[in-house]
Amino acid sequence: MSILYNTDGHIAVITIANARRANSLDKQHALDLSEAWRAAWDDRNVRVIILTGEGDRHFCGGHDLSIRDDVTPEEHEFLALERIFRPPSGYINGFQTGIDGGMADHFPRIHKPVIAAVNGWAVGAGLYLLLASTDIRIAAIGNANFRFGLISRGWVGAGPGATMLLKQLRYADAMKMLLADETVDAEEAMRIGLVNEAVPADQLMPRALELAKRIAEMPPLATIKMKEFVHRFSDLPVEQAWNVQAMMNFLLLQTTQDAQEGRTSFLERREPNYTGEYSGLEGFYENLTDEERVRLDELKRQIDW
Repeated sequence: MSILYNTDGHIAVITIANARRANSLDKQHALDLSEAWRAAWDDRNVRVIILTGEGDRHFCGGHDLSIRDDVTPEEHEFLALERIFRPPSGYINGFQTGIDGGMADHFPRIHKPVIAAVNGWAVGAGLYLLLASTDIRIAAIGNANFRFGLISRGWVGAGPGATMLLKQLRYADAMKMLLADETVDAEEAMRIGLVNEAVPADQLMPRALELAKRIAEMPPLATIKMKEFVHRFSDLPVEQAWNVQAMMNFLLLQTTQDAQEGRTSFLERREPNYTGEYSGLEGFYENLTDEERVRLDELKRQIDW
């Protein structure tokens, strides 16, 4: 398998497993990665995801830029122009649309917390996978390196790397990465705010798992809504964003058991036990048979119930 997907309790681990080709992404790898994101999104038991690469040299070396030998130069030129002027349905900026509906299939903005365990180089598409799809980033000292990697080839990049660097870093730091196209190591990445932590390589996955376990203890419906708020509404003017946040909070208070558990456990001075259940429907889904769950999940994708 080119993309490994494993779960342990409430934690899913997605591993880009193409080390012999720098964990680069060709079309099949992109589709497989998209399916892994979809599996994590749809699994009710998954509360947090760790994204990493195979080996200790590359997190993701970008897209596989080799040209297929069954495509003629004329066909390649025609298809490149078609992508701009007549993109196929279900595509955005040349990429197949992802499960979030706004970004590409292999770097979606999933509404569950995502931790990047950056084990090696993140360059080109590997960098904007990091920027678009991950929330908390841990880098392995001595192994992790970051580079835009496109302007030195004469490109500004078809992906959202430049846009997201400017949104997530200070202007001067983002422009240095974009224009000088220099390599940024783990410790410099932490200094400029590209990653949260830089740790020894042998502590990378243990630290990622430690954080994942901490986040998995949080109320899952609240974390989903927090990420949705950040992705969809945080660029609004303050008054409008605040209004959306307040409505989300009211919804959580009125409809989730976890919101009540948070208050009760605080008053009783005990650790909370968050289940992700809806108020008045405690145990409903958990007590269904496998067949009943499949039917309910199918109904959820329909609009006529």
